Amino acid sequence: MSFFKSPVDTAKIVSSIGGTKSSANVLNVILLSFLAGAYIAFGGLLAEVANAGMLAAGCPLGLSKFVFGAVFPVGLMLVVLAGSELFTGNVMYMVMGVLDGKASVGGLCKNWVLSWVFNFVGALFVAYVLAYMSGIATDPVIAAGATKVAAAKVGLSWDVALIRGIGCNWLVCLAVYLALASDDIIGKIFGIWFPIMAFVTIGFEHSVANMFFIPLGMFLGADGVNWATALGNIIPVTIGNIIGAAIFVGCIYYITYLKDAS
Repeated sequence: MSFFKSPVDTAKIVSSIGGTKSSANVLNVILLSFLAGAYIAFGGLLAEVANAGMLAAGCPLGLSKFVFGAVFPVGLMLVVLAGSELFTGNVMYMVMGVLDGKASVGGLCKNWVLSWVFNFVGALFVAYVLAYMSGIATDPVIAAGATKVAAAKVGLSWDVALIRGIGCNWLVCLAVYLALASDDIIGKIFGIWFPIMAFVTIGFEHSVANMFFIPLGMFLGADGVNWATALGNIIPVTIGNIIGAAIFVGCIYYITYLKDAS
């Protein structure tokens, strides 16, 4: 008895999901996109809290990055297992769906725009209401870590942010791919955890996560962090995320696993 799907069968599922997303009800996409943004922000807030003490204690950089990365994956676990519309994963779904004839270009554009915008809304809600207004993020130790994270992100040059966005979503989409390949909950969790832990610990950039990290730093008064510098990070990271998912996962897996079968 097999407890997982082959890469070919997983690619077929990704394409099929892309077709379903292409024709999804607009209101459902909006609501599920809000949830996805909030779920990723929950992972981000957990990472900020867990890492705060590490930074305050002067732990080695690699160790603090690993702690940050080790707890962050809870966000994608919620996205995949509870169901929602995450822009970064949707890039893979929709590209493979369009290439395989299951989704339309119009459906791709609708899905990408709605999921990106309402992921932002969900992430902002958690950042302002649940992190800032609740007082959780205003704790001096946590605030120090959160402002440092935000300032570092807006300090990246456009090209560096884009390149880090490519590496991030290559791994994020592989995490989703592995989760789809597994037929049980524990397998899905492990499939998600390793690639997400890896991208965060390495230091790659995730557009939806940054929709939480950077505004939270701004709310806390981080130097040099404002809406202009926030978008100066999120836009190139978004472009990089699209490249990472569309080319290195969507296109390559379509060519190798689905093209000849179409």
